[in-house]
Amino acid sequence: MLMVNVLNKILKHTILCILLFVVGKGFAQQLPKGFVDIKTVIPAIELEIRYAGNHNFIGKPIDGYNVPKAIITVEAANMLKKIQLALKKQHLGLKIYDAYRPQKAVNHFVKWAKNLNDTLNKEEFYPNVKKKNLFKEEYIASRSGHSRGSTVDITIIDLSTDEKKALDMGSPYDFFGKESWVSNQNLTSKQLQNRKILQELMRKYNFKNYPKEWWHFTLRNEPYPDTYFNFSVE
Repeated sequence: MLMVNVLNKILKHTILCILLFVVGKGFAQQLPKGFVDIKTVIPAIELEIRYAGNHNFIGKPIDGYNVPKAIITVEAANMLKKIQLALKKQHLGLKIYDAYRPQKAVNHFVKWAKNLNDTLNKEEFYPNVKKKNLFKEEYIASRSGHSRGSTVDITIIDLSTDEKKALDMGSPYDFFGKESWVSNQNLTSKQLQNRKILQELMRKYNFKNYPKEWWHFTLRNEPYPDTYFNFSVE
């Protein structure tokens, strides 16, 4: 009888493990065809997904960002892998702030932008831009290239130290203002050099920039140029 009980326990444990494995694989396969978690392609890439937390221009997690993951199209991920390898030779690497962005997150931005009384993080992110002008000056829009899956907000980090500090680009990520424009020349020689490294490397591997945000790049010939996805980042 004792042996039967032991075998039953082993059998139940085995079945449970199999079920957990199957369920786990099921969750891992929920992404639409053509999308991947960037960590499965570039395990060493650094992430700081601001919209999954409170450190962003709204000041709280954004709709659709349920976990701090970077989801992106396979084509964009493969190009970023080449960039990561090129940077590694210089003891540098990539850090992603945002990749695929659900349409519901964009809608959250729009709703927030229309509430002119909510200026919680104005001093950090848009001190010199009136909130009512965020649409007019094209810092907020009702559609985003991020929702097509091949746009990424990115910077370069120094891998030679444990801190993996981001290179000084002359303005913080998601700063709304001329300080963040790619054409801004009111920078130190080092800041200009850091931006040049990022811009030239991204262009070399078939990404185009957004002139008002030094961190924002979209893959040329992106696979879903007319589709704005809305699945959550789980």
